[in-house]
Amino acid sequence: MEWPARLCGLWALLLCAGGGGGGGGAAPTETQPPVTNLSVSVENLCTVIWTWNPPEGASSNCSLWYFSHFGDKQDKKIAPETHRSIEVPLNERICLQVGSQCSTNESEKPSILVEKCISPPEGDPESAVTELQCIWHNLSYMKCSWLPGRNTSPDTNYILYYWHRSLEKIRQCENIYREGQYFGCSFDLTKVKDSSFEQHSVQIMVKDNAGKIKPSFNIVPLTSRVKPDPPHIKNLSFHNDDLYVQWENPQNFISRCLFYEVEVNNSQTETHNVFYVQEAKCENPEFERNVENTSCFMVPGVLPDTLNTVRIRVKTNKLCYEDDKLWSNWSQEMSIGKKRNSTLYITMLLIVPVIVAGAIIVLLLYLKRLKIIIFPPIPDPGKIFKEMFGDQNDDTLHWKKYDIYEKQTKEETDSVVLIENLKKASQ
Repeated sequence: MEWPARLCGLWALLLCAGGGGGGGGAAPTETQPPVTNLSVSVENLCTVIWTWNPPEGASSNCSLWYFSHFGDKQDKKIAPETHRSIEVPLNERICLQVGSQCSTNESEKPSILVEKCISPPEGDPESAVTELQCIWHNLSYMKCSWLPGRNTSPDTNYILYYWHRSLEKIRQCENIYREGQYFGCSFDLTKVKDSSFEQHSVQIMVKDNAGKIKPSFNIVPLTSRVKPDPPHIKNLSFHNDDLYVQWENPQNFISRCLFYEVEVNNSQTETHNVFYVQEAKCENPEFERNVENTSCFMVPGVLPDTLNTVRIRVKTNKLCYEDDKLWSNWSQEMSIGKKRNSTLYITMLLIVPVIVAGAIIVLLLYLKRLKIIIFPPIPDPGKIFKEMFGDQNDDTLHWKKYDIYEKQTKEETDSVVLIENLKKASQ
């Protein structure tokens, strides 16, 4: 019959399309067996390395590639090497999954994934130090600081270990110190000279010498957490009513890798201006000589007949470094312009209050005399009436009695004198 024949032809077509027959069809993709002997180890302080062996019974027609990613399915990689490494702080568990396949095509389904994990060191999580951070100061030395864990004895003796690629072995930081609640340690870290500077990092671990607290880890890339030293102001000058500032950049840096902030304070107008400088250059006859490692900036609109004080600070920019948030300390201040006569100022400050006080006293005395002349005092009639009607106090009565007694004594004396005179006259 015609219908079964058509059905048979369709079935044959499907078989050919699926690779079940016909020499012109594509060969089916073979799933490779999983890798073997997957193991994990730690080198230095924070370098984790996974190694494995090729799968057993792999097809001879397959050029093996290995697909791998971490537990969060990030950093997928397809490579022919039978190992993979990563720098990671060992504060948490980290796992790697590995499978084999015959091509670099990500859409190809790899073999069964084999997983191997590494756990952080054992210990009470509350005993580990917190806020562990490190800053690379002027590309010369690194300073790390941390806070003690909650479950930590106050007399804990901390140890800091560090490692980077230019060191042959792990080293211990010697000068542990304490500043308030924070502990810290600094160690020499000169600038790496080779071409792979951007890929370098410093591995840090902090623990105690008794092994009672849980170790804490940190990885500091050498392109971040960089704090330059403050610049040094070399010259200030006025030219065409503009202020030109010239300074020397901190050592170990070039000007194109730095971002500047120039602050100008005027003591007379009490103004405070801040200028953000991305490219420090200016045209000035005094600065035509290109002095090595120096920069210049023209500050507009500065009054030359006033006292102006300048200071500068710098930070790294993203042309050379990943981090651009750590400003240096401010440079030493330098001033230019006319200074106020301090001797005259102090003299006036002392004399003026004395003159004002004297003037006030004289004015008060003059006003008092003027008041008496214009408004003379009027007798109080109340006192007269009080004396007339005997409304006196004890003191008034005492003096009244004394006056009466004195009057009587005088009258008696006068009578005696009169009698004496009469007797003498009769004789």
